[in-house]
Amino acid sequence: MWKRIVLWFVFGLLAVSGLACSFSGLATQLSTPEPMEPAVEQNTVVIVLTPTPLPPDVVSQVDVEEQLVINVYARVSPAVVCITAPDHLGSCIGSGFVFDREGHIITNNHVATAAPELLVNLVDDRTVPAELLGTDPGSDLAVIKIDVPPDELTVAQLGQSSTLQVGQRAIAIGNPFGLERTVTTGVISSLGRTLRRDDSDFWIAEVIQTDAAINPGNSGGPLLDSQGRVIGVNMAIRSLTGVNSGVGFAIPVDVVSRVAPELIAHGRYRHPWIGVSGRTISQEMVESMALPVETGVLVFTVEPGSPAEKADLHGGVREVSVSGLPMRAGGDILIAINGVVVKNFDDLINYLASQTSVGDEVTLTVVRDGAEITIDVILDERPEDR
Repeated sequence: MWKRIVLWFVFGLLAVSGLACSFSGLATQLSTPEPMEPAVEQNTVVIVLTPTPLPPDVVSQVDVEEQLVINVYARVSPAVVCITAPDHLGSCIGSGFVFDREGHIITNNHVATAAPELLVNLVDDRTVPAELLGTDPGSDLAVIKIDVPPDELTVAQLGQSSTLQVGQRAIAIGNPFGLERTVTTGVISSLGRTLRRDDSDFWIAEVIQTDAAINPGNSGGPLLDSQGRVIGVNMAIRSLTGVNSGVGFAIPVDVVSRVAPELIAHGRYRHPWIGVSGRTISQEMVESMALPVETGVLVFTVEPGSPAEKADLHGGVREVSVSGLPMRAGGDILIAINGVVVKNFDDLINYLASQTSVGDEVTLTVVRDGAEITIDVILDERPEDR
């Protein structure tokens, strides 16, 4: 019995001793690793990643998008012209497009008046003289005419701008920096913009905004929809550098359809006019002047002899300051024209430009002394640009 106990005790000591040695060896191995032996050279394995092919339906959609622009360019680019001048031979001062088979070409006013003599470079590289028929600074449109046989002209098809939607495709063709018949694509970024003119107090109305690249030389060229129909005439960019920054502007084709026939027939276009100045109502104006409405146009002044004066619209009667800006208080507040709500001055400008003509009678809804009344106004021709 005692012998067994002694033997188990001895075996226990030996086991504990061995375990301790094992831990000691392990600790030594972890704390002071042996130097690594040189690695054995191995062949390098190159892994090639193969892209997953796009599904056929996605590829077909991409092809459709691509072919659409290719087709539009092939059909419409022959109708786009380079407008130049004798002292600018070899470079375009702007763009234009063939309006009809009589040789009428639509371009911008600022392009058509850039030189006393104009030349047009056609798609077949012929350069022919052009006659200036009419200009309209109020819409920045002009019509020039060339003498070319009708069967040698490609006419651009006009679309409609009244049905345009923000986000719709926009394709521009023109001559940016003299690079003839360049195509750029984008979308319609906004509608119904108004642009201040450098040469007048009046504004250009109903302007289309697009992110299709518009640069110097694109002016006067067509902005197209996905069917290749003209929806606008490219006219300007907003940029800090003088080149495209993704904000371009075009005159809508519905304005072109109104103005161009007048320029061809009479050399000028008569813009309808009410004869008021004012300001879009802001929250600061509502609070400072205690205005009874929160949207509309507060009339500051009524032009002497204007349709507004004849219809007895009231301008402001006292000078006030709102947020440091001088204003006139006490005038009528215009809130609608022919039943169409006027939330800001742009609404009034755009409605007059797109929906009315000289001699039309319009019904204005105004708020006067807190009461809503209607006033009929017969539109007159706008005075010469000031």
